[in-house]
Amino acid sequence: MRVVLYEWCCSGGLHGPDAPQPDPLALAIEGRSMLDALLGDAAKDAAIELTVLVDASRPLNLPAHVRLLSVPLGAEVDVLMHESALADWTIIIAPETAGILESRVAAARTAGGRVASPGTTFLAMAADKLATLCALAAAGVAVPAGSTLAAGEPLPIGFYLPAVRKARASAGGDGLAIVRSHGQTSPAHQEQRVEAFVAGTPVGVSCLCGSGGVYLLPPVQQRFSSGDTPEYLGGILLLDKAMRHRAERLAHRAVAALQYAANDNRPGPAEERAAALGWVGVDMILGDREDGCGDRVLEVNPRLTTSFAGLRHLFRSSLMRAILDVASGQLPELTLAEADASRPIDFEKSGDVRVSHG
Repeated sequence: MRVVLYEWCCSGGLHGPDAPQPDPLALAIEGRSMLDALLGDAAKDAAIELTVLVDASRPLNLPAHVRLLSVPLGAEVDVLMHESALADWTIIIAPETAGILESRVAAARTAGGRVASPGTTFLAMAADKLATLCALAAAGVAVPAGSTLAAGEPLPIGFYLPAVRKARASAGGDGLAIVRSHGQTSPAHQEQRVEAFVAGTPVGVSCLCGSGGVYLLPPVQQRFSSGDTPEYLGGILLLDKAMRHRAERLAHRAVAALQYAANDNRPGPAEERAAALGWVGVDMILGDREDGCGDRVLEVNPRLTTSFAGLRHLFRSSLMRAILDVASGQLPELTLAEADASRPIDFEKSGDVRVSHG
């Protein structure tokens, strides 16, 4: 299987016209970490022939089994298109901010590449936090109460405090801040989403999506730094069985709702028509009520997330292979890396979603 791997920061995106946002160093560090995790995982499957696009001005030392392709300054999209057309699959890791992810996926598909990524409408909706939450709420999926603030606009008088503020169009928790007074204004350079603070346990559920269904990986309890500008610190497996089931059900409903809203049945390649394809992450808060009435979905990430770096260690087999198998409409084959590693994970069908009980 010939696979092209494009990670926006390492493949030349930091020198492009749509780069960078405020902190390019943080983006570059996270991008390299994601690239290393994918390379380590792909090495588990000898049948994966990996080509990695690397910025010519930022050379990297990569494993010997990987084909490295140097990308000249300003040519990252052209190289991506050329290589995608020659490969069996292309995996694109990029922020959805400013349409970066959507444009790269579209470029690869225009060239005839097969990309393990959601369709155009799904990408656009997931990149817009307001559009995401409106689609979820319309399907009856609980989301935080909130509003949109123009650049520089203060929090409305009477809005619930504390509140959570984040960029309306951003990747993950970019610009995430806790607002404790109505006099605080939003940043002057971009529109914001402001939401009522929801107390509870932050959880992320990673979903492998394809025409044959959606397969959920074990939910991860997320850890954040304290203070009014929390930063993501990583995660641990969510061990409470009842909470795991609540998280899985909520992720199932969130992906189904966004997929329904984005499914416009446009003509074109099968993977472009499939609203949810590849890796999709669902971030949520699980409240204190056991019946789940306090649970809320916060956002949907239409791309590989940092959870991949931790989840790949659960398996002896390649998680990248599982992503591509599901994108191809097949059942994923994942084997635990623990003492009983010979036991493959069972996938139990729940509606049109297959839930992992690993």
